[in-house]
Amino acid sequence: MRDFLISLDRDANKSLQAQLREVLVTAILAGHLRPGDKLPSTRYLSRQLGISRNTSVLVYQGLTDDGYLRTSERSGYFVNETVLEMGVYNAAKPTMVLAEGDDAGTVDWAARLLKKPGQQRNIHKPVEWQKLPYPFIYGQSDQSLFPITDWRDCVYKAMGKKWLDEWSQDTLDNDDPMLVDQIRTRILPRRGILVGENQILVTLGAQQALYILASLLVGPETKVVVEEPGYPDARNIFALRSSRITPVSVDQSGLPVDERLDGADIVYTTPSHQLPTTVTMSDERRRALLKKASDEDFLIFEDDYELETNYVGKPQPALKSVDQEGRVVYVGSFSKTLFPGLRLGFVVASEELIREMRALRRLMVRHPPTNNQRSTAFFLSLGYYDVFVRRLHRAYRERWTAMGTGLAKHFPHAKSVQGIGGSSYWVRLNDEAGVDTDQLAKVAFDHGILIEPGSVYFSENDDRNSFRLGFSSIHHSKIEPGLELLANLSLNMPKE
Repeated sequence: MRDFLISLDRDANKSLQAQLREVLVTAILAGHLRPGDKLPSTRYLSRQLGISRNTSVLVYQGLTDDGYLRTSERSGYFVNETVLEMGVYNAAKPTMVLAEGDDAGTVDWAARLLKKPGQQRNIHKPVEWQKLPYPFIYGQSDQSLFPITDWRDCVYKAMGKKWLDEWSQDTLDNDDPMLVDQIRTRILPRRGILVGENQILVTLGAQQALYILASLLVGPETKVVVEEPGYPDARNIFALRSSRITPVSVDQSGLPVDERLDGADIVYTTPSHQLPTTVTMSDERRRALLKKASDEDFLIFEDDYELETNYVGKPQPALKSVDQEGRVVYVGSFSKTLFPGLRLGFVVASEELIREMRALRRLMVRHPPTNNQRSTAFFLSLGYYDVFVRRLHRAYRERWTAMGTGLAKHFPHAKSVQGIGGSSYWVRLNDEAGVDTDQLAKVAFDHGILIEPGSVYFSENDDRNSFRLGFSSIHHSKIEPGLELLANLSLNMPKE
């Protein structure tokens, strides 16, 4: 056996058995252990690593069962020569890997690419944000609030033999009927929406829903009205299809309904909690928008991305709930309520539109993973979701209050928007303060504070006075000291 160091971490989340298996598999796949190489005895390996012999035996037996190793009577364990047939390693035909920046290729990708989404401005979030003491990040979940035991119970149920046929098959373009029924009967009625099952499509988050809608309904000359400031990803999705993106500045009542909407084909809006300002569209504005849509014959994309987070008064019904002409396409998501890594959302629209969206989704991914759909369906049907939402409300309301109090104390001259819900605040500094929030975000990060500068939410990138503070992932006790430190940093920033 070739010499290489094996190191196991006893403090890791993985078991020692899982770690040892991973090390050996990696060594085989990378060619450090070649076909025919003999492995050390289980007794020797256990003594060297300080683990039980049973652990070594189980790992070797598992790798033998999976074809990575073979045994020879009284000789021990060897790397299986058939590993070559598995297509995982071929020493005779090594793969050539070009160094980064190598210009050996002859393809001019810049000339061939019809779209360049990589050049669009978008939100950036550090990968290791959890290590920061004051993560005012938006859109991430607090693991201490999530009912992992309940979710694990639902996953176990979904993985049971009874339900194996329900999620292990290729369902082509069909969704899990249990999840669709839960969305139709448990989620949508809370938003005032009553529809049939053929009017619902499950998607890989709201993001995919918007992309499919844009693919079907937005062309080069389509006029799409978006909110300003607004959701960068939605703006970028529409901009890949059309050059006629029209930003309209929001006010305290949400998206204004005026002549700027004339000639529109599609209006994208976030009426429940405007993204990013969190203001809620007034009843009067909603009625005016629906009438304008009828008069001007345009469609409305309603993005209800935070459908379960209201702290003041009764929840406002969705715009879709009062739509009499089928002009509103409703987009919902479980990302902000459950956890963003789940990547499950849904669309509510007319059967004809849903049918075409389903057909296009089939060409993209067929359907979202059915095991995740079934696990989520159980989470809803067994009542875990409702209990979790109530827990989330209590924690978020406490943080929402702490954020409002802290901003009033430490940013008395700034304009902070306190909507009726959501999981963030939108803060605008006074123009005379002369603080560039893009630069403030960089300085704050060096001091352990994560904020989102507001410029990316504007179409022209010309607003440097605003920033966004999320509170879904920060404990309420950290909010006030974090804001105090941020305020002190802003006071010491060089003025423009």
